Amino acid sequence: MTVVPPAVVSGETEVAPGDQGGVAKRVGKKLTSRTATVVSIVIALLWTVPTFGLFISSFRPENDIKGNGWWNFFTSPSFTLENYQEVLFGTSNVNGRLASYFINSIVITIPSVLFPVFFCSLAAYALAWLNFKGRDWIYIGIFALQIVPLQMALVPLLSFFSKGVSLAGIQLLPAWDLQGPDKFIQVWFAHTCFALPLGIFLLHNFMAELPRDLIEAAKVDGASHPKIFRSVVLPLIVPALASFAIFQFLWVWNDLLVALIFAGGNQRTAPLTVRLAEMAGTRGNEWQRLTSGAFISIVVPLIVFLSLQRYFVRGLLAGSVKG
Repeated sequence: MTVVPPAVVSGETEVAPGDQGGVAKRVGKKLTSRTATVVSIVIALLWTVPTFGLFISSFRPENDIKGNGWWNFFTSPSFTLENYQEVLFGTSNVNGRLASYFINSIVITIPSVLFPVFFCSLAAYALAWLNFKGRDWIYIGIFALQIVPLQMALVPLLSFFSKGVSLAGIQLLPAWDLQGPDKFIQVWFAHTCFALPLGIFLLHNFMAELPRDLIEAAKVDGASHPKIFRSVVLPLIVPALASFAIFQFLWVWNDLLVALIFAGGNQRTAPLTVRLAEMAGTRGNEWQRLTSGAFISIVVPLIVFLSLQRYFVRGLLAGSVKG
């Protein structure tokens, strides 16, 4: 008697367990082949060499930077920390004065990452494991919001901050009218709103793949939804949270448009990207300051990515192979 493995379950084609292992082995063999290794090395060099050149240039004297390429450093090496001193702590308008802008970037970025991660995880759990009327339509609406360019929301959001919300002459919500460092709140709010569609979509897909038996067992034991979310779901979705947090961190840290519009361009609230854009636009010939300033701006994202890399890879690969 020949036993045929199930190929169709509930009307959907399902890969047999034996085939899953074969597919995984074939994919793994292709990814570890000699050709794949060569391609990976070439891509790594294309990404690494410019960054390495920027790092070397940031320590070279002004005359050397303007006189020859960074690769000449290996034939006539010379170091200086004057570029970083001028860019970070210089007091004149010619210098970067990036230290305060660097702090502003940190103040903007950290809450703009934590708030979306918190709200998206709660919303994703509700859409994945709570049964309520209209749940599917809400999810479809959130998915559709990803195609809306954020530039379309800038003017309405500015109007919301400056004028509030009124209907038929009745003021429903007052204007925020924030000044000085309080404008950070506007930037946090804007980045959180713009991150919700993608974050909810990613985390929902991850949570929906969790075993239903695990959730049902927790309910049988008397656990409420907050308890299930905190004790069961959160430990299992750490890779997905880390992946989304990395994406959001890189987006907010490198953002220029949103921060410039909602935080302004002054030294008290503007992030690092605003100051770098000013340096590049008004003093494009000051290459020694631009190289050191640019490297300062990428140090923190590199540290964040490298420290969370293992979670990032696990989050991307999660759910790629069932079983």
